Amino acid sequence: MEFWKDPITTIFDSLLKSFTSGGMTEDLATVLIYLIGILAFISFAMVLDIFLVWVERKVVARFQDRLGPNRIGPFGIFQPFADIVKLLIKEDITPFGADVVLFNLAPIFSLMSVLLLWAIMPFAPKMVGVDLNVGMLYLVAAGSIGTLSVIMAGWSSNNKYALMGAFRTVAQMVSYEIPMVAALLVVTVLAGTMGAVGIVEAQEAVPFIILSPLAFLIFLISAIAELGRSPFDLNEAESEIVAGFHTEYTGMKFGLFYAGELLHSFTFGGFIALLFFGGHRLFGLENLGPLVGALIFMGKALFFYWVIMWVKYTVPRIRVDHMLAFNWKFLTPLAFILLMVTALVGRIFLHSPWLAPALFISNILIAWLTIEYLKSHARKERDQAEASGSAPATATQH
Repeated sequence: MEFWKDPITTIFDSLLKSFTSGGMTEDLATVLIYLIGILAFISFAMVLDIFLVWVERKVVARFQDRLGPNRIGPFGIFQPFADIVKLLIKEDITPFGADVVLFNLAPIFSLMSVLLLWAIMPFAPKMVGVDLNVGMLYLVAAGSIGTLSVIMAGWSSNNKYALMGAFRTVAQMVSYEIPMVAALLVVTVLAGTMGAVGIVEAQEAVPFIILSPLAFLIFLISAIAELGRSPFDLNEAESEIVAGFHTEYTGMKFGLFYAGELLHSFTFGGFIALLFFGGHRLFGLENLGPLVGALIFMGKALFFYWVIMWVKYTVPRIRVDHMLAFNWKFLTPLAFILLMVTALVGRIFLHSPWLAPALFISNILIAWLTIEYLKSHARKERDQAEASGSAPATATQH
């Protein structure tokens, strides 16, 4: 019965008792158990990644009116294993003149940056790696390792197209980190803590999607841009830069980049769930036990992973100058305005029952003013275009 109430602690105590009974010191046994836990966690993440490959291919097939994998195994579920074998037996090529150490480390860093994020993700009340009180700061810091891996891959490949693709991808990732951090600060203001567990606990009464729907939209857009998925997939603009920063990678090294992208998408789905939708909470069902809470959390993460796929396979790619202009001229100012308004409203209605309605109304007001401003700006640009287009015609008539 204790296992269902606290499975992690029960397993830990059982292993500790087993190891120490054989003469091992408690400190050494604790370190060994932690290593076993890390290996089990990585194995679970890799198995999940294999499953996500199948899910991604099935979903895109439905969007494009195809069948998707359907030959190897029931419903093609074993197709990813065939792909892994194919990647493993492919020739491993290192370009002439490449920096071998950095070239080989880049795909490892890419996947490692995603696995590090799972350390602070609370799957259930007693199922979390580390409850950091600066969890959101850790999220930004660990995620930046992915940016480092991109520039490492492009620079070490000794290929000008890969380097250009890396520069463009890094510019995109660094740019969209700013509104993402602002959205995280909005959540921090609402929760009163930067810890992931504390943020989930703060949503016991009202999920933050109701208090700040604009922060959710900003975080979702920024997350998709950080992932480099359509419409922000400039890292794979094949007609322009061959294949982007990973142009020179073959075999399993390329497979690590691909695995990191899919797992990163699912991870961001999990963070959307815990930041705005209460994490493992769902109408009190989480009280049935940590394992039920973990299933609820995984279900929410998978749903938002599907939302990210929906956007990718629906919206076409945009130009790099439009993408950066959208961030610097629209998304970043909007994120900071939202942060200031949230802090102001939270201070005015502190300890007031009107706090939640005031926050929601302020978000609606900001959205309405933004739409009105965009309409006015579009009208002004249209008038200027019509005026400049009609001037030569008038001169010709005279």
